[in-house]
This record gives sequence, C-alpha cells and structure tokens, in this order.
Amino acid sequence: RQIRLLAYLLPRFGHVGVERVCSGIGVPNIYEFLRDVEKIPERPEVAQMIASAKDHTKVIVNAAVDPQHPSELCQETVEMLVSILASEAGNLALKVLATGGVYIAGGVALHLLNALQEPRFTETFTRKGRFRDLIQRIPIHVITTRAALVGAATFGLESLKNIRSGAIVA
Repeated sequence: RQIRLLAYLLPRFGHVGVERVCSGIGVPNIYEFLRDVEKIPERPEVAQMIASAKDHTKVIVNAAVDPQHPSELCQETVEMLVSILASEAGNLALKVLATGGVYIAGGVALHLLNALQEPRFTETFTRKGRFRDLIQRIPIHVITTRAALVGAATFGLESLKNIRSGAIVA
C-alpha cells in the first residue's frame, strides 16, 4: 500500500520526502490517496468540512477520532500515518543506534497520542528483521509539551536576563 502511495504522490511532487507522508502536512496526502486510489468512500459532510477548513489535517484527525460518528476514510488515513511514523521511527532508531530512546514530538503526535500508545505502533516500530532484539530495547517517548514554545520561552527569558545583567546577547 505504501508503494502505491509513493506512486500516487511522485507525479505531483517529483520527490516524495518522508514529511509528505509522515507529518501533519502529510495527512491530506494520505487522505487523498486513500480516497482516489484505494476508493475508500468519503462522507460528504467530512469533505465539506475539509474543503472549508484552513487546517485540513485537524479536520481529518478529528473526524477519525470522533466518538459519535468516526469517518472510515479518516480512520484509515490516521492508521496509515501511524504505521509510516512507527516504521520511520524504527528506521531512525537503527540508523543512529538510539539506545537512549526515540522522542516523537509535534502537533500530530499530541492529537494521536492514543494511537501511538497502541501495541500496533510498537509492533511496527520493532519489525526490523534480524535487528528486532536490538530495537525492542529502545524506548519510545512522546513529548507531550509544546517543545518549540518551551524552547522559545526559555531563550526569551535567558536573553532578558542577559540584557538586564549587561551581558551581550548572541
């Protein structure tokens, strides 16, 4: 299925980097692939909400986790994103031997926290053939704070402290 997703996106982008399918900006790409190629039906009210929204990703994720009336297409989109994220995180963990752990952050991770805690995520993360035993020992962490905002606030406070003390701010 991921190969078909790649084939679907290549004509549109020329180059398909991981962020096209493994981040918030990738969610609409997966959604459109599942709708157009896999022919998963799109509910008209969800299509209308997406068309009128500034943030398509937010609408798709919310429709996937809607407790009253979840969208099958949106659920499949989220499942595919989570599968790609788990696989890519596992690949990265092996490439850098991240024995201290893999840290996942970002807006999509916050919204999909439940999906990232399901056994399916860990199973996909550790599906690395002969390296399975090694990768099973690598912890997975999800950063639940807005790391960029915390970093910016810390920088701002440090800069203010340096200005008040007469130190030069770099």
